[in-house]
Formats: sequence, structure tokens, C-alpha cells
Amino acid sequence: MKRLFYAFRHSLAGIRYAAAHEASFRQELILFFAALPVAVLVSDSLVMLLALMGAIVFMMIVELLNTAVEAVCNGLSRDYMEEIKIAKDCGSAAVLFSVLSAGTVWLSALYLRFLA
Repeated sequence: MKRLFYAFRHSLAGIRYAAAHEASFRQELILFFAALPVAVLVSDSLVMLLALMGAIVFMMIVELLNTAVEAVCNGLSRDYMEEIKIAKDCGSAAVLFSVLSAGTVWLSALYLRFLA
């Protein structure tokens, strides 16, 4: 139980760090809380609500992983290294795909609710 408590504390520290230092994560946090009431209104089922909010949570998870990759890369070297560039570019691409995926889920739900 003690280990779980410490793991939770480290997780909160990571969230606090990202919220304090990563503008995109702050924007995603704001988006999450702004989207929650919209998702409740748009959803016609619990599954739809979970899909909408899960898409945003997935985006936040990928952003946290990208932040971790960037922190490790920056800790290794501030000098230009092709391998570090590749790692950062791939992390950025993962964020892009998560944003596109979340957008697709939300646009599909809005279409089904208002246009279908």
C-alpha cells in the first residue's frame, strides 16, 4: 500500500510539472474540463461519453510521454544529435496522431448527434 501511495505521489508530481512547464498540456487540461459538460450534452450513452473523454485523456497521456522523452533527451545533451532529433520528432508525431484521433472521435460524435 505504501508503494502505491508513493507511485501516486510521483504521478501527481509529473502532472504538476507538465502543467507548470508545458503550455500544450495546460491547454489540454483546460480542454478536458471545458469538454466534459459538452460531452455530457452530446453523448447519448455512457459509451459515447467515455469515448469522447477518453480521446482527450489519451491525448494528455501522449503529451506526458512526449514531455518525458524531451526531458530525457535534454538531460543527455543540449548539443545537436541526430538521434535526439529523431526521438523528439517521433514524440511530436505521436502527439499529432493523438490530436487527430481525438478530433476524429469528437467530430464523429457531433455529426451523429446533430447531422445524422
